[in-house]
Amino acid sequence: MTTKRHIDEDAAFRAIVGATASATGTDFYRALVTNLSKTLDTHGAWVTEYNPATERLRAIAFWMGGQWVEDYDYPIEGTACETAIREKRLLHVPDSVGVLYPKEKLDPMFSMVKSYLGVPMLDDRGAVLGHVAVVDDRPMPDEEHLIPLFKIFAVRAAAEMRRLRLESAVREREVKLTRLIDSAMDAIVEMDRELRITMMNPAAEKVFGSSAARVRGQRIEHLVGVESSRELARFVDELADRRDGERQLWIPGIFTPRPPGGEPFLAEATLSSYEAQGKPFFTMILRNVTDRVTAELRIENLAAQTEYLRAEIEEDHGFDEIAGKSPALRAALQAVAQVADTDATVLIQGETGTGKELFARAIHKRSRRHAGPLIKVNCAAIPATLMESEFFGHEKGAFTGATQRREGRFAVADGGTIFLDEIGELPLELQGKLLRVLQEGEFEPVGGSKTRKVNVRVVAATNRDLDQAVKNGTFREDLYYRLSVFPLRLPPLRERDDDVIVIAETLVRTLARRMGRREKDISPPAAQVLRSYPWPGNVRELRNVIERALITSGDGPLRFDHILPGAGERREEQAVTGVSTPVEIMDDQRLRQVERANMMAALEKTGWRVGGKDGAAQLVGISPSTFKSRMKTLGIRRPARG
Repeated sequence: MTTKRHIDEDAAFRAIVGATASATGTDFYRALVTNLSKTLDTHGAWVTEYNPATERLRAIAFWMGGQWVEDYDYPIEGTACETAIREKRLLHVPDSVGVLYPKEKLDPMFSMVKSYLGVPMLDDRGAVLGHVAVVDDRPMPDEEHLIPLFKIFAVRAAAEMRRLRLESAVREREVKLTRLIDSAMDAIVEMDRELRITMMNPAAEKVFGSSAARVRGQRIEHLVGVESSRELARFVDELADRRDGERQLWIPGIFTPRPPGGEPFLAEATLSSYEAQGKPFFTMILRNVTDRVTAELRIENLAAQTEYLRAEIEEDHGFDEIAGKSPALRAALQAVAQVADTDATVLIQGETGTGKELFARAIHKRSRRHAGPLIKVNCAAIPATLMESEFFGHEKGAFTGATQRREGRFAVADGGTIFLDEIGELPLELQGKLLRVLQEGEFEPVGGSKTRKVNVRVVAATNRDLDQAVKNGTFREDLYYRLSVFPLRLPPLRERDDDVIVIAETLVRTLARRMGRREKDISPPAAQVLRSYPWPGNVRELRNVIERALITSGDGPLRFDHILPGAGERREEQAVTGVSTPVEIMDDQRLRQVERANMMAALEKTGWRVGGKDGAAQLVGISPSTFKSRMKTLGIRRPARG
């Protein structure tokens, strides 16, 4: 006859509430298991954790025959536990467990077991977390309070296991989040609503040069400075007042923190907000981009330099050296040697075609800045409306058509030399800004608010009388004196004795190779023709004449009498009298008239086509941009048709 087990329902409830109220984790399960076995008057009880990958149960608290069984682990296959777990239901085997589940008898621990009562523990999604069971060496009939009390214990065990799983997941996420924040390369700073620092990651400690412990509780201005703190406060207010659900924003543009006692740096930053325990908190994620911005500016400068230098390479400068031996030329070269290794501003003055750009290149090449760029700006070739942008650059959207940011010529020339050709054509409204660059070494791009610093040497050139321009009020007097720290006058070709022959021979060799023609000598009669001509266009005109002579001479000797105006008459007069015709001395007005007539002849011959092959610019021997500039200066306009 089966002995009826003694179940005290009140004691069971007290055991669940009292013995497990203050315990958690393993201590909780041990208290639950011992009270479960005692309350239900069974031989053993346990709580196990299920591993679905291996289909094994691992004991969390295992009580059998009045003692604890440590580190017990067993497969569910062939056991009563398997049925309860696979079918996810309470299983009650009141007697003959060994008959129904023969595998149980193979384990010495269960060889005396006759009855079993077990139930799986499930999570919120119905997955099996573990298993609660009691066994006895006596039959376990379905008594009135047995199963309800067992279910109460099982529910409490399952709740604790779910709590532990959630707690473990939270701890794991916290560890991962901490590792993520600590390993982030960006600085992360957390603040409360009053902008007091509550947390800072190692990257922020490195960026700001301060430990998190030292600044915790202090206002953010101790990290970013007063000015940046005020800027940040405006964005915090904006974020706090949002009602559209957006809890983050970009801090627009480049943020510039200025840590007290440290160096300011350029940064990109975002701001986000969240609530914890009913209080708002704000997280600033900040990245030091000083090196990147500096590199980008350097890349832009190099790209701009490449663009300008490519244009310079494509433009034909005639020859690579300043040829000649005349006293006037040697005096000019001696002046170059004197001023080149200084940073003094040089004003090169001379007629058109005297080689002002070649002298500017010679000054730069001999200077301490020779490793830097030499940037050329033709002030007469750039429209007045675009001159400021060309000089100083512009920001995106600064004016119609400014679709992207662009560096100006002064920024590109930083560390080198800028050559301002035709400086007399500079608009009056821009002269003051140029004066500022010369005096202070700073400027603002068009549409920008930040001042740029540059270290540039200025070499200017003009064929105009700037003294007269100052008197006429078209050129600033202070700018004129600032430019003419070292005035350098270039002699015209008619004052350089036999330099015309030296230059002509050099040009014949250079142009003949370029044109694929045979090099030819300049005969004495041809040389006399060259000497007798006044050369109002100077070397530029000489180059044009040499090129035309190479084209028209064919296989014969070089001839110039049919090219140079009046050369035939002068040669005939010399042949009759035996006396060379004296070179006419012209004033500036007369020279302009001659140059204008020469350009008009070229335009009429080409049908007023300036650029391209056999265009007027090529005939005269200058670049199309310079030709157009001279047209403007000399008042040359195409006649109206009809």
